[in-house]
Amino acid sequence: MKTGSKSEGPSAPALRRDPYEVLSVSRDSTDQEIKSAYRKLALKYHPDKNGSNPEASELFKEVAYSYSILSDPEKRRQYDSAGFEALDASGMDMEIDLSNLGTVNTMFAALFSKLGVPIKTSISANVLEEALNGTVTVRPLPIGTSVSGKVDKQCAHFFGVTINEEQAQAGIVIRVTSTAQSKFKLLFFEHDVSGGYNLALQEDSEKSGKVTSAGFYFLHFQVYRMDSTVNALAMAKDPEASFFKRLEGLQPCEVSELKAGTHIFAVYGDNFFKTAAYTIEALCTKNYEETTEKLKDIEAQILRKRNELRQFETEYRKALARFQEVTNRYNEEKQFVDELLKQRDGIHASFTVTKSSNHMGAGAMSNGTSSKSTGDDSKVDNQGEDGTSDEKDKSFKKRWFGMPRGSDKKLG
Repeated sequence: MKTGSKSEGPSAPALRRDPYEVLSVSRDSTDQEIKSAYRKLALKYHPDKNGSNPEASELFKEVAYSYSILSDPEKRRQYDSAGFEALDASGMDMEIDLSNLGTVNTMFAALFSKLGVPIKTSISANVLEEALNGTVTVRPLPIGTSVSGKVDKQCAHFFGVTINEEQAQAGIVIRVTSTAQSKFKLLFFEHDVSGGYNLALQEDSEKSGKVTSAGFYFLHFQVYRMDSTVNALAMAKDPEASFFKRLEGLQPCEVSELKAGTHIFAVYGDNFFKTAAYTIEALCTKNYEETTEKLKDIEAQILRKRNELRQFETEYRKALARFQEVTNRYNEEKQFVDELLKQRDGIHASFTVTKSSNHMGAGAMSNGTSSKSTGDDSKVDNQGEDGTSDEKDKSFKKRWFGMPRGSDKKLG
């Protein structure tokens, strides 16, 4: 049921196998066991070590894809319940290996990152291999001190933090900040049976105010980290409800406490082109008891709020759908009422002597002709009625204008 499904997403292999089978882990494996299996297989099939073997490159992608499912509690739960069909393949994201991108693609990735698009990057296979072989240089980082430096891209500076039993019980915090807002990863390695160091935790830097920072908090209670890529994917799918997805990026840190001894941490340069400037510090929380309690309380509040928001989102979507429904009806009713009033005004305008402009023109022309005719008739009638007077005038003029010119003298 869960094998042989074809991929619908660009980051998935052409033919998907059971992720548990790919990573050679059981279904009840812990997060740490899954991560350890992934790191070993990723190192084995990494393109840096298998440049001439295209099959290894495909296996590397398959391993990364399987891990992207099993490392996410929600995706793992969906897969366990209904297989690949329950997963949205288009939402599956993979880590990008900068050493394998090439200059042009690296420039595009850097551009997207600059625009605020979170880009997941993998750790160079050379760094992981050197750590596993135990050939890295480890600098001491005493509790209560800090060290500043610059690390080249796709390289790492390793530090050893030695703590005693009292400090381990009180709690330890390892933080890295960059005032230059460099991109980096904070790494935590466990001692491997072979004598080297095996990657156990990694935290990508996040922008916070005017700096970028990352930290590990070993405080004997569950602390969460924020995966910004989860938020970005959720917001891209549903921008209107992006608020509800803000807390979905919270992922539990697999290690919550340290034992007495020396522990290995590293700062990995994750800039696309230039070195990463950083300051790393290690401190014991014995003198930060009040701050520690505040963090514990705020973590609990955030988790409760995440659960509340999941429930409230359902209510919100129902209310939003209802609002859309009544808004549509409002527009329809408004349009209908406007049309009724328009028809009403038209009916009112029909109550008039003058029916229309064309009819009025025809009537005026008809009346004008009649008036003129009437005038002419009237004039004729007047002449007829006063015909005797007119005839006398004509007879007088005829006699007067017909007289000889000499008659003037006779009259004179």
